[in-house]
Amino acid sequence: MLFNSFEFICLFLPITLAVYFLVGRARDGRLALGWLCLASLFFYAWWNPANLLIIVASVCFNYYLARHLIHPAPQPRRRWYLTAGVGANLALLGWFKYANFFVDNLDALTGAAIQLRHIVLPIAISFFTFQQIVFLVEAYRGQAGDYDFLHYAMLVTFFPHLIAGPIVHYREMLSQFNRPSARRFSASHMSVGVTIFCIGLFKKVVIADGVSPYANAVFGAAQSRLPVSFGEAWIGALAYTFQLYFDFSGYSDMAIGLARMFGIRFPMNFNSPYQAANIIDFWRRWHITLSRFLRDYLYIPLGGNRKGPIRRHVNLLVTMLLGGLWHGAGWTFVVWGGLHGAYLVINHFWQAGRARLGLGAPSALGRGAARALTFGCVVLAWVFFRATSFPAATAMLRAMFTNPDLHGLLRSSLVEPIPAIRWIAVLALVAWFAPNTQELLGRYRPALGFEPSPGEGSRFRRLLLWRPSYAWSLAVALLAAASILTLWIGDNAEFLYFQF
Repeated sequence: MLFNSFEFICLFLPITLAVYFLVGRARDGRLALGWLCLASLFFYAWWNPANLLIIVASVCFNYYLARHLIHPAPQPRRRWYLTAGVGANLALLGWFKYANFFVDNLDALTGAAIQLRHIVLPIAISFFTFQQIVFLVEAYRGQAGDYDFLHYAMLVTFFPHLIAGPIVHYREMLSQFNRPSARRFSASHMSVGVTIFCIGLFKKVVIADGVSPYANAVFGAAQSRLPVSFGEAWIGALAYTFQLYFDFSGYSDMAIGLARMFGIRFPMNFNSPYQAANIIDFWRRWHITLSRFLRDYLYIPLGGNRKGPIRRHVNLLVTMLLGGLWHGAGWTFVVWGGLHGAYLVINHFWQAGRARLGLGAPSALGRGAARALTFGCVVLAWVFFRATSFPAATAMLRAMFTNPDLHGLLRSSLVEPIPAIRWIAVLALVAWFAPNTQELLGRYRPALGFEPSPGEGSRFRRLLLWRPSYAWSLAVALLAAASILTLWIGDNAEFLYFQF
């Protein structure tokens, strides 16, 4: 079931909310949590009921291991339980996500012609696997506290974050699940949550899906080995750059908004990454909870920056290569991760060089140039992320960087250039300069880890801040109406991160 579907908006969500607040009046709050857990499992089973067995078995297995990690036991045994748990979770993910990839590459290298039945990837397995690894490590470190099966099941299956994140920590969620006020209807929580959800829905349905045909047409032509011109290649690359931005930003907003309707705050997961002045800053803003996971559970265990600069750069490259592979079982994803790893290494060298030379903060012009360079590097890497093969990626890059034909920019057999350029120009202005959703609702602390700064920014930006008012009610209603109308006359496409 998609957030951007009539089944979800008109049936699932209102019924789930109504029953949750109705049974939440009972003295025992477990009834409300139990209902929410069952509703979340129904939400997950909507795509393929057979996958329900996988997530339920995974939850039960990890809960069993976590009990042994939390209760007193000899340290070697606890370490064995943690190793077995992490290994089993990674093995499950590896089988469903990478078995076909491994066999295909083995066949290509050796000519073995191994036959393996095509394995269908269960939706959300990458996210709920990482989610449970986080919990096992927290349990091992003594950070999970007191919990029971219902709380653990809620942590993993809570439908707003189940499919594509954010990846949350148990210690962030437990106190919120147990708070009686979260089970009482709150007009404040509901209005903030509905506003964030509607903004996210508009980003996905109107903006991301609206610009996607330009990206699909150009990348599809490159994949089919049709000629792609200089202008078409740049239109396709930039269209995908903004499609992915608003698609994932929209999902993150909708997840935060849905959780807030239930009185729950999620950690911030997206913070205007195209406004970053360098690649390090980009990864502090893009998919924040995944970056946190890779840092805490891969980069730091590899040694982080504790074993010298060379080892630090190797650790960065390994982390980003594996992060790229996590996004998809394909070598184009590995190249994408490798590019970002190389960007990060260069960025660290640059910062170290500036520090040795005693250079101060860059000027406004320097900051603008840094933003432009960072954005250009990100666009270049997205070509590999979007392309379905190396020939398609190299065809796109060849067209983008050879034979620039500025006179032919407005002539294309693949897309309508003028509407595409208008789309891209408007979305660039929004992504580069407009406040994001969390900033708009900063006075109401929409997400964990976000601190409002009402005194910062121009007077115009401060005037944009959300408040309960007729003007904002009308604006949100218009966003919702535009989104519903677009859904009515078009298709409700899946979120791009669902494939990862």
